[in-house]
Amino acid sequence: QVQLVESGGGSVQPGGSLRLSCAASGSISRLLSMAWYRQTPGKQRELVAGIIRSGTPNYANFVKGRFTISRDSAKNTVYLQMSSLRPEDTAVYYCKAVVQNALGSEFQYWGQGTQVTISS
Repeated sequence: QVQLVESGGGSVQPGGSLRLSCAASGSISRLLSMAWYRQTPGKQRELVAGIIRSGTPNYANFVKGRFTISRDSAKNTVYLQMSSLRPEDTAVYYCKAVVQNALGSEFQYWGQGTQVTISS
């Protein structure tokens, strides 16, 4: 079993910044990828940014140039630095990890979510 613990959410004014963290722990043979998604009421969960084992990141168009995803492989932790935040960035942000166990099987796990609110 794998646990994801998120932190760093909160409330800031438009134009502000926040940094989210997600630490993975448990039965991790190989951490294949980690990503951040977000969801607002009545809408589907959408990908914000992801980073694969090689370190290559990918971003949704709506955050390019504003958000940066990074990782600390030694700590199995991924970060999302969010800048130039807009009211439409308000959402619950979820961390997802894709993990390979010792048998080679892949599983995905989700964090509990952290609220990000952008409001003046």
